[in-house]
Amino acid sequence: MHWSQFLSDADSRSVWDAQRIAAGRGPDRFPVLENASSPTEINNTLLQHFFPRRPSPPPPLILPAFKDLHAVSPVEVASALRKSSNTSTPGSRGIPYPIWKRVHKANEQLLRSLFTPLLTHRDHPEALKKANGIVLDKPGIADYRTPSSFRIIVLLKTGSKIRERHSALQCAAAARSLGLLPPNQCGSLTSLGCLDAVAPLTMKCAYFRLLLSKCQLSSWT
Repeated sequence: MHWSQFLSDADSRSVWDAQRIAAGRGPDRFPVLENASSPTEINNTLLQHFFPRRPSPPPPLILPAFKDLHAVSPVEVASALRKSSNTSTPGSRGIPYPIWKRVHKANEQLLRSLFTPLLTHRDHPEALKKANGIVLDKPGIADYRTPSSFRIIVLLKTGSKIRERHSALQCAAAARSLGLLPPNQCGSLTSLGCLDAVAPLTMKCAYFRLLLSKCQLSSWT
């Protein structure tokens, strides 16, 4: 009865949920790779395939601290949290975004006190760079005995992603204020939506119609 009611009330968005539920999901395939029988060998084979060894990068430079950097504001943290999906799978810490949102609502000074020193000293700790790699099988593959038959999704810590999202918003705002972006740029910018993207396109279409009409009139005369 619940399924029938769900289908009868389906709209343009929930109909895709109904299609996904009805299609179901095939059984997960555990990697059975050639020349790799134990879990450790399978893990090492996948790591070598997806993350081949490269020369070690040079040691990071010790940069001076930003003296004039303004402290991270609670409004900026809230803006970064607003763009974080509650359904995203957390990383190794297991802290989902709804927890961070509740923490920020209870104490607006906590996250800003964590992020401000990192920005001031231009540091991104190694602990925030570690992630969990989840191996998923690609659908419709005839042979699952090679690493290329699988793909890896990387689950970063949610705290690290919030910090990176805040930095991305700051960089976008700075580039916008300094005129480093094209005037028609709409993607990855706040306060811009579909209407802002359609307006330049409409103006260009009107311009080309006017140009075409002048060309036709010139040809007729």
